[in-house]
Amino acid sequence: MNAGEVKALLESSIRESEVLAEGEGCNFRVVVVSSEFEGMSTVKRQQLVYSHLQEAIASGAIHAVTMKTYTPEQASKL
Repeated sequence: MNAGEVKALLESSIRESEVLAEGEGCNFRVVVVSSEFEGMSTVKRQQLVYSHLQEAIASGAIHAVTMKTYTPEQASKL
């Protein structure tokens, strides 16, 4: 799996999302911005992202993911 595939997977799975994915092999860093995160705790946001990556993690295509998650409002303040 490559960073482009991770980006496409997350953007197609999490509504109204913008994803920046970096990495190679099976280790990735992702930044996900989505209005779907409104009202969610950081842990719930991470669980949502992991739920969409679970199949790739289980297959070994992804070994490690470091992530940051933001609502659009939070991202606009960065």
